[in-house]
Amino acid sequence: MTGLIITGGSINCAFAGAFLKIREFDMVIAVDGGLAAVKSLNIRPDAIVGDFDTVKGELLEEYRRMGGIAFEQHQPEKDETDTELALRTAMEAGVNDIVLLGATGGRLDHSIGNLHLPYACLQKGVKASIVDEKNRLYILDQGKTYRFGEIWGKYISFLPLTEEVHGITLKGFKYPLTDRDIRIGTSLCISNELAEKTGTITFRDGVLICVESHD
Repeated sequence: MTGLIITGGSINCAFAGAFLKIREFDMVIAVDGGLAAVKSLNIRPDAIVGDFDTVKGELLEEYRRMGGIAFEQHQPEKDETDTELALRTAMEAGVNDIVLLGATGGRLDHSIGNLHLPYACLQKGVKASIVDEKNRLYILDQGKTYRFGEIWGKYISFLPLTEEVHGITLKGFKYPLTDRDIRIGTSLCISNELAEKTGTITFRDGVLICVESHD
């Protein structure tokens, strides 16, 4: 079951419209201020989640009048961000493949926090990725094969999420590696590229942030 979460960061609506035109989702959740982007994109959400401190009241009322949309309102004083709560809602509904739009840009604390949320999903066996017009970000706890034409852009970067990641081997990349360890603070695996039609990464242990991107 696939899910789309549109949250309140920066959204390029031209990109988002083109992205959504060729994709379908079983569940769509708007997060607080992200409802404005939902309206611009002419999407009907299945649920609206948040403390509603950054969305205009008249916009909320417009969607309340539509009917058939679940409203999940939380108090502003809470332990989780609205985006984390939306992820929980999606997973409780059985969604196991989630795309987040609007999770970057805006407040830096929220952006950094959002970058860690796919890891919490991974721990529950749920695939999650953050996308914007230049990037696709997700978490790896095991190896992966990349195919030319399927990646988000020209560049593939790997950054340690755990303090250390051991035994990284890259094959088919412009900058190959063999059994290298990296730790937080290194830039060794940033801005790599495929040198062949396919490339693979393997590693023994640790967790990586992967960012596929283009200029």
